[in-house]
Amino acid sequence: MKFYLKVILAGALCSAIPIALAQDVATDVKKGAEKTGHETKVVAKDTAKGTEKVADKTGVAVEKGAKATGHATKVAAKDTAKGTEKVADTTGHDTKVAAKKTGSAVKTGTEDTGHEMKKAGDKMEGKPNPQ
Repeated sequence: MKFYLKVILAGALCSAIPIALAQDVATDVKKGAEKTGHETKVVAKDTAKGTEKVADKTGVAVEKGAKATGHATKVAAKDTAKGTEKVADTTGHDTKVAAKKTGSAVKTGTEDTGHEMKKAGDKMEGKPNPQ
């Protein structure tokens, strides 16, 4: 009977060990899950903060870029207007000068032609007309 008692006692001990170990494993899994949940929260917060910072920096960079582009466009428009005005002034001046020279040349040509015609007329007065 002692033998049977030892076998039963040994069987009870052997079956108690896995139960005890299973409870220990369950506790470890629970602790691991809690740690994982906590770390996930921390990482999510850090990611959210990082995303917010990047979004803010992106917004600032876009705003600066827009201001710079607007300024450059304004400067280019002013320069184009000034250049167009200078070209128009130069063209107007050159046209005026060309008109003066043309007028002067026409006047000189007319005077020269009139003078030559007068000379020819004077030469004709001195000669008898053949009839």
